[in-house]
Amino acid sequence: MCTSQLALLQVLFLLVPEGVWSQPSSSPSGAVPTPSDVGPGSPGGTLQTSSEGSETPWPVPGISTVGPTVVTPSAPGNGTVDLFPVLPICVCDLTPGTCDINCCCDKDCYLLHPRTVFSFCLPGSVRSSSWVCVDNSLIFRSNSPFPSRVFIDSSGIRQFCVHVNDSKLNYFQKLQKVNATRFEALATEFGGGSFTSTFQTQSPPPHYRAGDPILTYFPTWSVISLLRQPAGVGAWGLCAENNPAGFLESKSTTCARFFKNLTSSCTLDPALNAASYYNFTVLKVPKGMTDPQNLKFQVPVTLVSEADPPFLSGNTCQNVVSQVIYEIETNGTFGIQKVSVSFGQTNLTVKPGTSLEQHFIIRFRAFQQNIATSFTHPRSGNPGYLVGKPLLAITGDLSHPMTLLQSRGDGICSVKRHEVQFGVNAVSGCKLRLKKVACSHLQQETYKALHGKTSPELVAIFGNADPAQKSEWTRILSSNCSVPAMHCTSCCVIPVSLEIQVLWAFIGLQSNPQAHVSGARFLYRCQSIKDYQQIIDVPLTTVVTFVDITQKPEPPRGQPRIDWKLPFDFFFPFKVAFSRGVDSQKGSASPILILCLLVLGVLKLETR
Repeated sequence: MCTSQLALLQVLFLLVPEGVWSQPSSSPSGAVPTPSDVGPGSPGGTLQTSSEGSETPWPVPGISTVGPTVVTPSAPGNGTVDLFPVLPICVCDLTPGTCDINCCCDKDCYLLHPRTVFSFCLPGSVRSSSWVCVDNSLIFRSNSPFPSRVFIDSSGIRQFCVHVNDSKLNYFQKLQKVNATRFEALATEFGGGSFTSTFQTQSPPPHYRAGDPILTYFPTWSVISLLRQPAGVGAWGLCAENNPAGFLESKSTTCARFFKNLTSSCTLDPALNAASYYNFTVLKVPKGMTDPQNLKFQVPVTLVSEADPPFLSGNTCQNVVSQVIYEIETNGTFGIQKVSVSFGQTNLTVKPGTSLEQHFIIRFRAFQQNIATSFTHPRSGNPGYLVGKPLLAITGDLSHPMTLLQSRGDGICSVKRHEVQFGVNAVSGCKLRLKKVACSHLQQETYKALHGKTSPELVAIFGNADPAQKSEWTRILSSNCSVPAMHCTSCCVIPVSLEIQVLWAFIGLQSNPQAHVSGARFLYRCQSIKDYQQIIDVPLTTVVTFVDITQKPEPPRGQPRIDWKLPFDFFFPFKVAFSRGVDSQKGSASPILILCLLVLGVLKLETR
């Protein structure tokens, strides 16, 4: 009954003169929806979600076939309707218990309107919508099964809009493509200076946005500055002091410091003194710049661990800062609520060319959030792997990213290692410095240097694999060096190279493919070394190779042809007619004519 009414509605549309149609707008400006204007398909005026898992969009009888269809990334009107809570899965929620930047569907952000804090929303974090709009005067009654509304555009024309149910649009937004013809228009709209000053003449914004530098205040000197996170630059990884920390950007950086005269730098260099990392307050919101002395805008930095000042004792500089960890709690637009800092300290021996490697970590979490759930290991995809995210592995019951060799500035293997990034082929190498040891110990040290302190046993199939579920992990195939040294009694066979091969493929719908790992293996290249007791440096190499084994379906080859089937004795009457004698041949024109008409009819049906 509903289908027939919609068909009748379509017929009524066709009877309307062509000039009466109102051109649909992608987002009618100034549209003011009212509860009384809401169509019967949308009770209460709320947008309803589409069914999930449908690859083919549902057709809209009657309405969807008349007039132009406009696909828009947002609902008609002033955009006040927040659609992110209706998403079935948040694809950009990669860190459980922690707010992911610009992920507008992340429930850990505790934000009713994420766009007030985030500068933009990542693709897939908000539900896209498809609307079809016509002049409201053309509609007498709506029998559409989809949500519908009536809006008033800027010209005062009432428009009737239907929310089309489309699974493809409701999972991802289509990014606009930039070409040569549209580049100038986009450059005029979004272009500007590459660098902007932090302290501008206009009034400061009311709250922090993701990526904004965090403001600090030194009460002793009445100076406003920025919270800094030193980072390594150049081939030597020297510390750059002016690197600002970004709001809601949890980061970990490492840099190196070299000292010409550690005797004087031990007590005079502020980078080595823990007090220089907490002798200030943090401004809750940027508008605190207007009145920084007001205590309601200041958040003191709480010292969590003991941090004694450095001092010189004989030939050793003690209590030198080697690690700084900031933990910052935020509360949406209310800004920063709590800041704590903890330190790691070490001792340095005073000698020429002394160096120090420092680690700086900044973590953000929601205010009054459970710390145990805040710092769980982040996902590498949800569910499929994302390119550039760490390749997850398990050793025993501990989940960790798979790592590669990393060298220091002098080429010696560093304790810090590179993470294996999914889909990124990589090569790294360094020199392993050893002492005079036995062959078994030498083999053990080289294996540990190649694959890390803990040898990975399992690799995650998907980026959101749970370490407690062993079925979500696959075993890594590997074989150690077992080739004996031939005709050499003082030789030692050790691995000098490790190649990590990862097979992966896309699975699922072509409109939303998910990358997963099909298998992985370790391939060692071994070498027999003579006089291994005299070896000092051993060059090691690691190689990572990702192989795509996705089996793509064949493309469609046009519409299928109709397979005509006729009875086996269909031509029997014609055979009898042609097999007659001369007398019957005089009247054989009629069967031949009938046969020709049948053949022409079949050909005409096929060409339609």
